[in-house]
Amino acid sequence: MSRTGDAALGAGLVLVVLAGGLLEVGPPGPSGPVGWAAVALAVVAGVATALRRRFPVVCLAVVDAVTLAWFHLGSHGRLITIAPLIGCYTLAAGRGWKAGVAGGALTAVCTVLTVRFALNSEWFADQVFNAVPLVAAATALGAAVHSHRAFANGARDWAERLAQARSDQARRQAAEERLEIARELHDVFGHTMAAISVQAGVAVHVMRRRPEQAAEALNTIKRISDEGLAEVQVVLGAMRSEGLRTATGGLAKLDTLLDTPEVRVELKLDGENRTIPVTVDLAAYRIIQESLTNVRRHAHGATRVQIELTYGERLRIVVRDDGRPGDGSTTVGGNGIEGMRARAEKLGGTLTAARTADEGFEVRCELPIRKDSA
Repeated sequence: MSRTGDAALGAGLVLVVLAGGLLEVGPPGPSGPVGWAAVALAVVAGVATALRRRFPVVCLAVVDAVTLAWFHLGSHGRLITIAPLIGCYTLAAGRGWKAGVAGGALTAVCTVLTVRFALNSEWFADQVFNAVPLVAAATALGAAVHSHRAFANGARDWAERLAQARSDQARRQAAEERLEIARELHDVFGHTMAAISVQAGVAVHVMRRRPEQAAEALNTIKRISDEGLAEVQVVLGAMRSEGLRTATGGLAKLDTLLDTPEVRVELKLDGENRTIPVTVDLAAYRIIQESLTNVRRHAHGATRVQIELTYGERLRIVVRDDGRPGDGSTTVGGNGIEGMRARAEKLGGTLTAARTADEGFEVRCELPIRKDSA
């Protein structure tokens, strides 16, 4: 209820009390005339009722005092007792059941005193047993409203916190998936550009002496470019989609990585080649792809690359080359290796990269294969 509503309630109470007294309608009570003192008491009760929500304790004490004074003056009617009932309800609804019980007890005491001294009746006359239950009912109703409001506010706060938590989780998931897509694009571009660079170098070198081999290198560049462009389109299409999940590679496409004329790639499989989770499959493919890209970029004089895949409780990947590190070669802490290590660790695996004893380079990775993964 707004302030205007509270003011209207207070004014209505004044009109009802004075009309009941002047017209001698309503519950019977004192039969004295309604003078200016009664009018003043009614106005005070109305003002207190209008301000009840801002000052509930003070207003209840005021209307209890006004009720006592009304009956001691002997003004006609009992409608003034509506004001304490409104005060009890307001206190309990605004401050809770404890404050409501205290206010109800104060009003009940005032009722007993009024009956005993103003009406010259017994301490526990019928008027007491009629009035006190009304006070208790008003207090109980106010306490129930307070509990309902508290529950509704708590439910609303919980819903807002839950919505915020879901929003934060969605943002974190989207950020992680976009980071994964960025890694996908890095691997695709890196592998494609490295292959194109090698083939272009071959074409330039043999263009005059062996034009047919140069044409073959240019055709290879076109094929690699088309495949890279198609893969980039798949990744970007996934970025625009709702799920942001990609699976553009996989060990099923591993043969496309082994067809490299500049170095001989040997693949060794050990263990049962069984179905593995999609995320592990994609990560394994990308790690092998990035390792081969690093060989093309940085392993000078490399002629052979050995790839070992061992299936068991964990998928073990070893990529070893016989090249020599040259100027500007990727160190163990390079961005490509860090990206591969991040992929492995995200899935609970490990990845190490180091030079071998014969000056080659080896990438060793283990990825867990959980039976409950899909």
